[in-house]
Amino acid sequence: MTVIDTAPLGTATTPVPTLVRLSGNIGIFTTAQLRRRLINTLTHSSDLLLLDLSRVTSCGAGGLGVLVGVQGRARAQGITLTLTGLPPFMARLLRSTGLDHRFPIMA
Repeated sequence: MTVIDTAPLGTATTPVPTLVRLSGNIGIFTTAQLRRRLINTLTHSSDLLLLDLSRVTSCGAGGLGVLVGVQGRARAQGITLTLTGLPPFMARLLRSTGLDHRFPIMA
């Protein structure tokens, strides 16, 4: 889901991040659809794309590959992809693969 701020015209605001909430298993059967949706979200995203992973139940190598690939596309478009709501297993997975140093992580 993408959350879009609709501030009244004529007001100065700080850009509101685009929020995408992921849930369930990020594995071999879901990565293609997830990749397409996230790439599509980039075309409508603010300068900050937040991926809320708090409802993700498992993530395989393909899921990590999607996150890395989408982050590369985001950077090329001037968008910062930040992870938030990491379940403990996801935090361990990112640490064990060294990806915790690649992604900005918001508590």
